[in-house]
Parts: sequence; structure tokens; C-alpha cells
Amino acid sequence: MALASPAPRVLADYAARTALAQIVLVFCGAAFVGIAAQIAIPLPFTPVPLTLQTFAVLLAGAALGSLRGVASMGLYALMGVVGVPWFAEGSSGFSSASFGYILGFILAAFIVGRLAEGGGSTTPTRSAALMVIGNLAIYAVGVTWLKFAIDSSWATALSLGVVPFLIGDAIKIALAAGLLPLSWKGLEKLNLRNN
Repeated sequence: MALASPAPRVLADYAARTALAQIVLVFCGAAFVGIAAQIAIPLPFTPVPLTLQTFAVLLAGAALGSLRGVASMGLYALMGVVGVPWFAEGSSGFSSASFGYILGFILAAFIVGRLAEGGGSTTPTRSAALMVIGNLAIYAVGVTWLKFAIDSSWATALSLGVVPFLIGDAIKIALAAGLLPLSWKGLEKLNLRNN
């Protein structure tokens, strides 16, 4: 008797048919975030730079799913802590005031990945909703770390770690939320989605 494999729930399920493919996807997700981190604009009024990391994290989490997403963002954080210079602006280590956002990436990848596994990445509206939730997770961990790293009030931490990024993050969420459903439609056109 042949066992049926489970239906793919996230985009990576179509490519991750072997253990090696799973590992490659995890490394690719981490590298995607590392590359996105190099597109950074330092802001003179906050220790947190403007980067494309959140775009990459949310997209990777939704495409990889919860477990691969956590593994990928965990690998990204671990490699940066041990010295790979792929945090924002080629930095590494965990002493920066913005390191909490990197920890938030792990939580966001889990949340976004779990929601995507439930069908949350198939329409633009659902994709946008899961990415807003993921972005809030990044903010929650990042702002908490920032508050204690710079010894500030919650209001100051929010004004330095959230407010300057709201418009940019809304644009990144809109782009990522549009890309995911397009990817699903592409699989349908190739007759791969139901395979």
C-alpha cells in the first residue's frame, strides 16, 4: 500500500522533497535576509537602520513555513553572532541596540510560517494580514531590546524603533503580500500546485 504524501502547505513544500533540499532552503532563507540587510540606510536620529530585512524575513517565513523559517532565521542570527558580517551594514555580534529585531525575526518567521501553513499566503489580503502580525512580533522583540540597550523609556524606544519605519514597513508588507499569491498562481499555471 502506497502512502500519500501530505499536500504542500507553503511554497517551499514544492521544492523540499529531500533532506538536502530542506537544508538548502534553510540556508537560502538565511542568505536572503543577509543580503537584504546590506541594503541599509542609517538614520541619524535612531540606532536602528532602515533595511530590507523585514521584507526578506516575512517573505522567507511565509514561503518556508514555521519550522524551516525558524531554522533559517535562527541560522541567520547564530552566524551573525559568531562573526559572519551579514547583519545591517556588514555588522555582526549581539551588542548592537538593534539586535532585538534580529531575535524578533525568529519569532516572526514562526508566526508567519504557521499562518501560511494554514493557507494564509494564497491571497493578497490574507498575506498582508499575516505579514502585519509578523511585523508586530518583530517590533515587540526589537523595541524591548532597544529600550534596555539604550536605557530609555517605552515612549522613546517606540519613537526610535517603530515610528520611523511604519511607512517603509507598510510598503514592504504590500510588496511581499503581492508576491506570495503571484507565486501560488504561477504554480497553478505550471500545473504544479495540486501535485
